[in-house]
Amino acid sequence: MASNFLRLRKPYYVESTINCSSSSDQKPVNLSFGINETRNQTKKRQAKEHHGRRSCLDSCCWVTGYLCTTWWLLLFLYHCCLPFTVGHEVPELMPAARLKREGLKGIHPVVLVPGIVTGGLELWEGKPCADGLFRKRLWGGGGFTQLLKRPLCWLEHLSLHNETGLDPPGIRVRPVPGLFGADYSAPGYFVWDVLVKNLAKIGYEGKNLHMAAYDWRLSFQNTEVRDCALSKLKSKIELMYRANGNKKVVVVPHSMGVAYFLHFLKWVETPPPMGGGGGPGWCAEHIKAIVNIGPSFLGVPKAVSNILSAEGKDVAYFRAMAPGVLDSGTLGLRALEHVMRVSRTWDSVVSLMPKGGETIWGNMDWSPEDEHVCEFSKKRYFRFSPSDNNVNNSDAKQVFRVKDPVKYGRIISFGKAASVLHSSQLPTTVLKEILHMSASRNFNSSCGEAWTEYDEMSRESIRKIGAADKAYTATTLFDLLHFVAPKMMNRAEAHFSHGIADNLEDPKYNHYKYWSNPLEMKLPDAPNMEIYCSYGVGIPTERSNVYKLSPSNKCKHIPYQIDTLVDEEDGSCLKSGVYFADGDESVPVLSAGFMCAKGWKGRTRFNPSGINTYVREYQSKPPTSGIKSTAHVDIMGNIALIEDKLRVAAGATGEEIGGDKIYSDILRMSERINLQL
Repeated sequence: MASNFLRLRKPYYVESTINCSSSSDQKPVNLSFGINETRNQTKKRQAKEHHGRRSCLDSCCWVTGYLCTTWWLLLFLYHCCLPFTVGHEVPELMPAARLKREGLKGIHPVVLVPGIVTGGLELWEGKPCADGLFRKRLWGGGGFTQLLKRPLCWLEHLSLHNETGLDPPGIRVRPVPGLFGADYSAPGYFVWDVLVKNLAKIGYEGKNLHMAAYDWRLSFQNTEVRDCALSKLKSKIELMYRANGNKKVVVVPHSMGVAYFLHFLKWVETPPPMGGGGGPGWCAEHIKAIVNIGPSFLGVPKAVSNILSAEGKDVAYFRAMAPGVLDSGTLGLRALEHVMRVSRTWDSVVSLMPKGGETIWGNMDWSPEDEHVCEFSKKRYFRFSPSDNNVNNSDAKQVFRVKDPVKYGRIISFGKAASVLHSSQLPTTVLKEILHMSASRNFNSSCGEAWTEYDEMSRESIRKIGAADKAYTATTLFDLLHFVAPKMMNRAEAHFSHGIADNLEDPKYNHYKYWSNPLEMKLPDAPNMEIYCSYGVGIPTERSNVYKLSPSNKCKHIPYQIDTLVDEEDGSCLKSGVYFADGDESVPVLSAGFMCAKGWKGRTRFNPSGINTYVREYQSKPPTSGIKSTAHVDIMGNIALIEDKLRVAAGATGEEIGGDKIYSDILRMSERINLQL
């Protein structure tokens, strides 16, 4: 190639040395004209071919950019215009203004605890590709712009070490401190902002309002190991308690922040070095109430699909509308593979796995949600009190009944038949037998660099796991995940447990891995403290999934995917491979409400001091977003919920704000769960 290039270039240099100067009017002869013309034609042809190769990718990038820009613009305009639409008056956005006129004032200091992905993260040390981003957001607020500018660099810096679950070498990403860190998750999409504005209206400020920022990617104990986050929270609560006239603190956790603060309750009273050394009476002295919003106490089934295939209902819907786009390797985007590579380094994802096994979530032929349908009907307001024995009055609440019982206990099913047939009609080969047969030949060396742990598995093992007519419950799915994601599960399960304690007096439950599971820990001895389970209902929420083997059997592809072709008629619980139950769009009612409805109700082995618990449900009403929304994050701007939180912060008790308020079937579900209390 080099010699050809020199032969092509040689006549060009000859041109400058040839000069017919014998006649003054004779022009120089350009001997390289033909060669230059040939070279130009070659360049044009190569440019055309190069353009053809890139046009598809360029078009895709432009279309994606236009769609994202349009979506953000419409979202921004929607939130800006919502207060001025019919039926949505500006004063409704600030219930604190009305309550202030009524004489309501903030009394108790308030601590806010964000959940997973809603807190901002900023860069403190990075690789050369991240030059210029020191203390700039990588997550939250405007941090997502870096995804478009330098996507691979952005993903690398959000990943944790695959063995330690801590910082990779040369990278330090830390939580954004203060209220600013979690007021908005993205431009135009609020999280805590509306609640903070309402709290400010009744007198709250930096002295008595705090955001407990932490790195939501880490295991809960590792937030203390790396950042001293639990120690900082303990010191802040003690300071706020003293600075506000020894007024107890009201804690408001959201989503995964609920499990994080549950971990804190045990950590703070446990002696060092494992705990904070606050002593047995610390919680009783410092905490008035824990007002949980969208609590994921018992986990969420969607965490399973996230680990298994980096999917959820939104991805399933997109695949159903545009089949082949996510699965195509033509563009080389590999979006889901990149998401999986990053999220499988986050131990916090495992904290959201379903807790309680088949006792809570159901087995192959039973679940607490049996006899429920997905057609909603508007019912009158219902408030349950201990004196009301008619807890299953279907005319008193919004029901969620189904024509044919859905076998929700099968959280993962390969093939529709596996999700509906009686267990006696399914193959009897159990997962452990398959794993034993495949263990000796599980490693795959033909994929080169492993993008995910699937690239380290043999194709035979993948096929056996994903064979049709197999289903996995909340108990057996852990065997499945240990097989397909061994590094993540082995690392994370040193920090989390998902079972039910037989004997809470067993010394093993003093270990921190049990502290975020309400079924394996005891609440503190604080009889005057209150716990609220506040969450939305009436929105179809992911409960189980139907899977299939992916069409592509190539390396660097996720081998399993939700089967979006599995569907049923309107009004069914099954849509695009996802079975839905009642909830807030992210957390099923079962996970959000069971502990307050039964597990902690009265004096139980999980609540030995008899802390008062209240179920506060908020019914979904149109519009589906805005001040009346009860969706998992949107509920943070729900005016009814905000008013309840303000009244508790101003000193009201659970009974004074109305006690239990229930629209769902959580009480009937709880009665069907046979749990020793």
